[in-house]
Amino acid sequence: MTATSESGITIPKIISVDDHVVEPAHLWETWLPEKYKAAGPRSERRGIGSMRHIGGGTYEQSFDDDGPKADCWIFEDLVYINKRHVAAAGYARDDMSMSPITYDEMRDGCYDPVARLADMDVNHVEASLCFPTFPRFCGQTFTEAKDRDLGLACVKAYNDWMVEEWCGDSNGRLVPLPIIPLWDPELAAQEVLRNAERGVRAVCFSEIPPHLGLPSIHSGEWDPFFAACAETTTVVNMHIGSSSKMPATSADAPAAVAATLSFGNAMASLADFLFSGVLVRYPTLRLAYSEGQIGWLPYILERVDAVWEDHRAWGGVADTIPEPPSTYFHRQVWGCFFKDFHGLASLDVIGDDRVTFETDYPHTDSTWPDTEAIALDMVVQAGLTQEQVNKVIRNNAIDLYSLDLPKA
Repeated sequence: MTATSESGITIPKIISVDDHVVEPAHLWETWLPEKYKAAGPRSERRGIGSMRHIGGGTYEQSFDDDGPKADCWIFEDLVYINKRHVAAAGYARDDMSMSPITYDEMRDGCYDPVARLADMDVNHVEASLCFPTFPRFCGQTFTEAKDRDLGLACVKAYNDWMVEEWCGDSNGRLVPLPIIPLWDPELAAQEVLRNAERGVRAVCFSEIPPHLGLPSIHSGEWDPFFAACAETTTVVNMHIGSSSKMPATSADAPAAVAATLSFGNAMASLADFLFSGVLVRYPTLRLAYSEGQIGWLPYILERVDAVWEDHRAWGGVADTIPEPPSTYFHRQVWGCFFKDFHGLASLDVIGDDRVTFETDYPHTDSTWPDTEAIALDMVVQAGLTQEQVNKVIRNNAIDLYSLDLPKA
């Protein structure tokens, strides 16, 4: 039954633009070409001694045959341990810890597409866009591979699995989100074009590429990639943490500090893009900031315009940014939220056509299985109209990702 507020507001069937998939153990064994299978990622169950998050994708960990078991990904020198807080759906809040986990202990919806659709049904969700886990949020794992040919084969195998197996039988409800070979913008462009030919309209990218040792968006080196995305209306999706570096105050600060500040990289990335000239050169390029929330947007839009107005003569943008930077945000950029009362109350500044919604299944941030009720409470408190609710919960995502779904 659809929930309805006292004012008559209802939540339409949700389109979640940021969820996550835990890759099934057979992925690369099945989808890699035969010549790469022996060297490709493989799943192995190990006993875990200790595990501590250092930052980004780095962990300090040890192994003990008598320790709690985890299903791990083994790839070159990397051992990636599956963790409960990444596959948290179904656990109580206080049990969503950074503990080792096996596939047997996860909800099947974490890695099985049929079970995922069932969990979406429980959560009032019609369609879902899923980011990677083992490859990390924009494919950093394979960018760090010693063997570039193997890395490229792994990227393509992941994308083939994503399009054909994860999304293939979902009747459009699971929306494909490929990764790219970040180490080569020309190869990245080719992969965008390859996937666009089979109907894909989204791709992962890093919020701040220099944090990964890659060229900045100011360098011009990413232009082949941006051009391919613009040509094919492929949305560039930048998840918080896709630069393998989260905002933090000190090495000994608890992880809760970084979690609180997680929007910081999205804010920095948006300023970077608005002053880069990329959105001027590619006026059909679309950017989406995933899991970054939206409450920070009104001030950063005010600030970039003030800097452009007052400081462009010496700020290096007088010749490259012909209009106030917020112009390009309102034309080409979308924010994303799951819990942000303040942001929703600021839609008059952000624009109700610039906002999309997510459930973050199966992470600890996820509102599953209560997303409908939580969303209803948020939009009612923010005083949104039914038209605005329809936009932010469903219709904006349909427009952004060119989805073949009816609007609310």
